[in-house]
Amino acid sequence: MKLSIVIPALNEEANIGELITALHDVVALISPEYEIILVDGGSVDKTRDVAERLNAKVIVQKGRGYGGALKEGFDAAQGEYILTLDGDLSHSPAFIPQMWEAKTEAEIVVASRHAPGGSAEMPRVRRLLSRMLNKVFTTGLSLPLKDISSGFRLYRSSLLPNLALSSSDFDILEEVIVKCYAQGWRVKEIPFHYLPRKGGNTHVKLLRFGISYLRTFRRMWRLRNSILSADYDARAFDSRIPLQRYWQRRRYKIITDLARGAGSTLDVGCGSSRILIGLENGTGVDIQMAKLRYIRGYGKPLVNASIYALPFKDNAFDCVVCSEVIEHLPLGEEPFLEMWRVLKGGGRLIMGTPDYASAWWRVIERLYGRFAPGGYAEEHITRYSKSSLVELLEGQGFALEEVHYVCHSEMILSFRK
Repeated sequence: MKLSIVIPALNEEANIGELITALHDVVALISPEYEIILVDGGSVDKTRDVAERLNAKVIVQKGRGYGGALKEGFDAAQGEYILTLDGDLSHSPAFIPQMWEAKTEAEIVVASRHAPGGSAEMPRVRRLLSRMLNKVFTTGLSLPLKDISSGFRLYRSSLLPNLALSSSDFDILEEVIVKCYAQGWRVKEIPFHYLPRKGGNTHVKLLRFGISYLRTFRRMWRLRNSILSADYDARAFDSRIPLQRYWQRRRYKIITDLARGAGSTLDVGCGSSRILIGLENGTGVDIQMAKLRYIRGYGKPLVNASIYALPFKDNAFDCVVCSEVIEHLPLGEEPFLEMWRVLKGGGRLIMGTPDYASAWWRVIERLYGRFAPGGYAEEHITRYSKSSLVELLEGQGFALEEVHYVCHSEMILSFRK
């Protein structure tokens, strides 16, 4: 099955026949392999009868709310892609070909009312509340999007089972977008004109669902500000916190200056840091696929692999960068031996890690752990000092050349093989 169309519906007898008929006319032209799934939330009119008569698969919803309907629709869908839209004719099927055409550009395509060129025919108060809701979520969660409450979307179905969705009301729309973005998936908005429902009564009550939205925002805020978010490192570069922003940019400048002109450079544990982007001839390697998904948009070669088994030939690189990685690994020689192996003779190793001999760092780490729960502070399992790291690397045939510090706390050391 190429495409599954999921329609949550409740008492939509006045609209569902026209909608499903239009869907058959439009979708058959872009993909002959499709199914229409109507998830009925307990209609007391003839919504289910009309849908079945028009060859739609009808599921009687077991869970509660709009969120429950979407989750049951996702579970039932067999398509490689899943399209969701409302059953009230506010989402015109005529717009589906544009969404289908954009499916190669992102894993989620959103028909956006608030993106430039988009619009909505709805009561002024509801339109204002919609804009406010989206502004709070997108600004508060640092999302470069305009309309994350639109239910008119096209998903690549393979990404949905890994989201562990918990919302049961309309806030599931925000939860899906935030969790997908946190996993590094791409989201594309296409300007769309939202129509008023053609018949029946609206089921959207923004104020009534306010508590659900607040709870979801709190959960998503924790996710977005944890290392589980794929763009965590990239966002820190532009952080609203002056010290964090300075720290990231100072680290970036030191490392990219040391690597400038070095030739081919491997960034081990690149994450979503801007450092890889600033390397002239850089290749990134990381064990976390979500980080690589996010940073792929910058056009650098990327490899999903472990520092313990770098998939490169011996003497492959002129320079190796390893910034803020080794403190997350158990003490041992194996990672350093791998970096030695792939580095050419005379090549440069740039190593960055906190200096645990620094009283400044010990204070900063305590503050970081307190005010940035979910950050990296709790992830440090091996604590190096300058002397212990230099001794370790010199024992493996590296010669120390330069020493730099960020805020007297993070050491960045340059060695030659």
